[in-house]
Amino acid sequence: MSDGRVDVVVLASWNADLICRIARPLQRGETLMGHDFRIAPGGKGSNAAVACARQGAATAVIARVGDDSFGRMGLDLWQREDIDTRQVAVAAGEASGVAQILVYDDGDNSIAVASGANAGLNVAQVQAASAGLRSAKVLLANGETPLEATLEAFRIAHAAGVFTLFNPAPARDLPLELLALTDLLTPNESELRSLAGGAEDLSLEQAAESLLHRHGLKQLVVTRGAAGCSLFRHGLPTWHCSAHTMPTLVDSIGAGDCFNGALAAALARGEVLESALRWANAAAALSVTGAGALGGLPDRAVVGALLGD
Repeated sequence: MSDGRVDVVVLASWNADLICRIARPLQRGETLMGHDFRIAPGGKGSNAAVACARQGAATAVIARVGDDSFGRMGLDLWQREDIDTRQVAVAAGEASGVAQILVYDDGDNSIAVASGANAGLNVAQVQAASAGLRSAKVLLANGETPLEATLEAFRIAHAAGVFTLFNPAPARDLPLELLALTDLLTPNESELRSLAGGAEDLSLEQAAESLLHRHGLKQLVVTRGAAGCSLFRHGLPTWHCSAHTMPTLVDSIGAGDCFNGALAAALARGEVLESALRWANAAAALSVTGAGALGGLPDRAVVGALLGD
């Protein structure tokens, strides 16, 4: 940022998205003809950082990109979006991360990720960014960055009183220490059940209570797509925010990333949690009206208009 101020730090994965539309999900061994292939900016952390910046938050990324055309795409994007890149490392001789995305005719999608340079983001790089972490209002991370680096960032931020937000996507086993350092966990429904042990017969409430009681979590919000989102906290009733129905659905790529980025921005500007969740819910709904991870990401004025704010 031009004045050096940072509201939100994103421990950011960067991927180039290779996107192809097909009629429906593939069966094992099957080939389908696709259409509308394109290469677009992606990576859960990068998407969330752009969403956050478009909501008016002074945003910085800690990231690692390859010394290739895809890496330059990421750096150019962050510059255009006025995102602080002082803690971005360019890895000589390494390829940037890539996500292969299949978008179906109903707007849903499947994604396979090759981490590339993201996998080398390490504790030393996080420690070098410690001053920025301590001065931020919110730290946002997700499951696409190495756990050792994420854990170190959360230790630094937590010790400084920075609000820590973790999106456990893709779902995997998480260190108990990381969960204990997380002020708000933001899984979707399948990620919640995976973290709670994978039992499909668990209700949403049972899976949430299991995580809250067994893993030292303070609170979690479950993103539920067209059903909105639900907030679970110890000793309090479940709080639910209904979804917004959009007249046009292009695709759902990056909707969860938009939710997390908009949530981080709202928290950083001092919104109480329920208000911040309403804001993030509206931003995510708007995001599905554009193509790819960034095409539908709204700015603060557009979200405010939807909410009548």
